[in-house]
Amino acid sequence: MKIVSVEARAYEPVQVESDVKPRTDSWITSGPVANPMSRYPRYAEFRPSWTPTWGNFMCVVTAEDGTTGMAIANHGAPVASIIADYLGPRLVDESALATEKCYDMMVRMCAPFGATGIASYAVSAIDLALWDLKGKLLGVPVYELLGGPAKDEIQCYATGGDTDWYMELGFGGTKLPCPYGPSDGLDGLYKNLELISGVRDQIGPRIELMLDCWMAFDVEYAVRLAEELRPQKLKWMEETLRSEDFDAHLELKRRVPWQTLATGEHWFTTVPFQHAASRHLVDIFQPDINWVGGLTAIVKICAIAEAAGISVIPHGGGNTPYGQHACYALPAIPWAECFIASAPGVPLEKAARLPGMAVPQNGKLVPSNAPGFGVDIDGATLKPIT
Repeated sequence: MKIVSVEARAYEPVQVESDVKPRTDSWITSGPVANPMSRYPRYAEFRPSWTPTWGNFMCVVTAEDGTTGMAIANHGAPVASIIADYLGPRLVDESALATEKCYDMMVRMCAPFGATGIASYAVSAIDLALWDLKGKLLGVPVYELLGGPAKDEIQCYATGGDTDWYMELGFGGTKLPCPYGPSDGLDGLYKNLELISGVRDQIGPRIELMLDCWMAFDVEYAVRLAEELRPQKLKWMEETLRSEDFDAHLELKRRVPWQTLATGEHWFTTVPFQHAASRHLVDIFQPDINWVGGLTAIVKICAIAEAAGISVIPHGGGNTPYGQHACYALPAIPWAECFIASAPGVPLEKAARLPGMAVPQNGKLVPSNAPGFGVDIDGATLKPIT
C-alpha cells in the first residue's frame, strides 16, 4: 500500500459546551511564569505575550486505497510549508507501512537546513500521521503496533497552578510552574520558596511535587533554589536551563547531585538524548512527541534511556492521543503529564481535546482502542490549507 499524498489541512478544534460554571479563572490566564524572556519587563509578566502565535493544523497522509492517517501539527504556516512543499511530495509512492524508512528519509532530507526546531515539528506531524495510517490499515490501535500495553493503566500527574483542583481530581502528583527567576532577585527567590513550601504543606508528603522552570535559570540560580528547596523533597526540577547549553547541564548535575533533574521537551531529534545519556546530564528525559520527531523518535529515545538507566516522561504525554499510546506501550515511560489549562470546576471531559481522545479518571487513563490513534475525525473532510 503506497502513499499517494501528504498534505497540510485546516483544522478548527471542536468547542465542547459545558453546563458547569467554572469556580475561578484558570491559572493560565495570569502570570508570572518564569521564562527565558523574564529579564525584559515588557514581556516578563505574562509568558503568552511573546510566545509563538502560529495556529495548529492537521497533517493528513492518504494511502492509495483512500485510507487517511492524520496528526495535529504545530506552528502553522512555517511548518505547513515544510510538509506540503518539501517533505510530503518526496514521500509519495513510499510504502504507507514503512514508518522507519520514512522517518529516516525525512531526517536526512532536512540536512540542508537542519532537522531540529521548526523542521522537527514537520517531521513529527508526518511521522504521527503515518503511524495513525498504519494502525487504520491493519485495524489495530497504535499501542498494539508497539507490542501492546506495558501497563494496565497510565498513571498521570497534573501540571499547573490550580493545585486544589488537581487533588480533587485524584492526581497522585502535581508540577508547579515556577513564577520567578534570576531577574527577580532575592525577593523573587523567596516568593518561589513561599509558594512551593505552601503547596507542599497543602498536599502533604504522599503526593509527588515537581517544579517546572521553563529554561528561565542559570546554573547559579538553579543551584541556590535547589538548595533552599531541599526540605520540600521535590521529585524533580525541570528544564532549569536553556536546552542547548549542555555544559551548563553537566555543571548543574555536578553541583546538585542529590536533586533529580529533568529536561528534553526542547530537544529535537534523537541526537541530544544520546549525548545527554552518554554523560548522564539529567535523570529524566522529557521529549514531546509532537516536536521531537514523532513516535518513531520516541521509541528510539526510550531505547537510549533504558540503556543508560534514565526514565522517559514525555512532555504533555497525557494531553494528546499520540503521547497516550506511547505512554501505554513503552516500559521506559512510568508516568504521563497532563497539562491542565481549563478552569477549576470544569470536568476534564468538557475541556478542549481531540474527538475520541481519552481523559484521566482519578489520575489514571487508558487510551482509545480504536484503530490508529482513535481520533474521531475524517481526514478526507478537512480542507487543504491555501
